[in-house]
Amino acid sequence: MIGIGVDVVEIERFRRSLERTPSMRERLFTTVELSTLADRVDPVPGLAARFAAREATMKSLGLGLGAFGFHDVWVRKLEGGAPELVVEGRALQLATAAGVGRWHLSLSHVDSVAVAYVVAE
Repeated sequence: MIGIGVDVVEIERFRRSLERTPSMRERLFTTVELSTLADRVDPVPGLAARFAAREATMKSLGLGLGAFGFHDVWVRKLEGGAPELVVEGRALQLATAAGVGRWHLSLSHVDSVAVAYVVAE
């Protein structure tokens, strides 16, 4: 195991940030992520969990915010519904240099918080 990372996002605080700055959606999330969640009554908890996944990935590599672009790490939904971490660009370069060959991702949310847990193996 190379590292683990966990991040928790307060959903209502995240919602207020998205309302204040609508362009954040496109800056933070890929078109695949946005379209995956578009049909939900409330996509914000899912977006918050995906944002947490980016932070947790940075932490699993021992890095801080800004180590790579937000679109370098994103979450896609597998056919069975499980989330899968996609790592590209600068994030992939850093992960490869650290020896990461496999990722594990768990996402969850309740009324008030979203959480992501990432293991870099």
